[in-house]
Amino acid sequence: MISLGSLFSRQPAPLLGLDISSSSVKLVELGRDKAGNLVLERCAIEPLERGWITDGNVEKFDEVAEAVRRVVKKSGTRTKNVAMALPPSAVITKKIILPGGMSEAELEIQVESEANQYIPFSLDEVSLDFCVVGPSSTSAGDVEVLIAASRREKVQDRQGLAEAAGLKPVIIDVESYASRLATGRLIESLPNKGVDTMVALFEVGAFTTSMQVIRNDEVLYDRDQAFGGAQLTQLIVRQYGFSPEEAETKKRNGDLPDDYESGVLRPFVDSMAQEIGRALQFFFTSTPHNRVDYVMLAGGSSALPGLTDAVTHQTTFACSLVNPFDGMEIAEGVREKKMRREAPSYLTSCGLAMRRFLQ
Repeated sequence: MISLGSLFSRQPAPLLGLDISSSSVKLVELGRDKAGNLVLERCAIEPLERGWITDGNVEKFDEVAEAVRRVVKKSGTRTKNVAMALPPSAVITKKIILPGGMSEAELEIQVESEANQYIPFSLDEVSLDFCVVGPSSTSAGDVEVLIAASRREKVQDRQGLAEAAGLKPVIIDVESYASRLATGRLIESLPNKGVDTMVALFEVGAFTTSMQVIRNDEVLYDRDQAFGGAQLTQLIVRQYGFSPEEAETKKRNGDLPDDYESGVLRPFVDSMAQEIGRALQFFFTSTPHNRVDYVMLAGGSSALPGLTDAVTHQTTFACSLVNPFDGMEIAEGVREKKMRREAPSYLTSCGLAMRRFLQ
């Protein structure tokens, strides 16, 4: 008997991408049009107060859960299935080589056995997953398998936040993997479809800037550095005597004194460009590489006026601001001007939403 479903082109079940960082909750929902092009159906951001999430740990569960509820309501979505992510610091990953041709059950047994060697706590305390990356490049007939493990309470915290907002967590990813997935789509739009192109991606958050150097979907280098947009807020507090909350609001609304741009913003942008330049130099001195083709900036603090120009001036490499929705159709309900202003913040949540089409 023919399944009726097979006669029609059906989209995978709707899925939200939900990114919870130290400064905000971001939500993205994607679809496809009849031609198969990606469509941005919805996106929304809800700020979090400082200290609610610290180093990836949920310190104020009820407050963050309420923010998740607000971002869902703000977006207008009715979708319940959600993909979320953990910070790389909360996840242990390891690539191992196993014999090819094993069944899923055999792989699972073998992975658990191997995982014991690499995970510094009992397997009873961890959530463990794995995927076959592909054939091994070093041993014929074998396959490369990626193991990912996290403390169970870290996973349960994220799941609990979704469930408290009436959502159903179906995927827990790693933030850096999700942002790489969204970036990969943008790299494909570069000349020669981005083949052999070396891209340095900097995600500038409130407290941490994450760097990944990517070529042909492979991460050549990654590193986190302790600088971000929160330092600008601290400078505003010191310069003008505002409370941290006032400074953050005024920074977001552009409601600052006349000398802010010359006295605070421009020196901060220059120092951030220097930090990015230093991070690239560290990559060059610790690897065989001595250049990148593109620098891409993402994250909530990457859209500071003048930052891309300052980075190009500092590093001599072409630098651009990431818009993960580039090349997508934009649904009528999306406030396009606001979305374009906030687009660099949505890189991880966009990558999570893209998981809908990879299952």
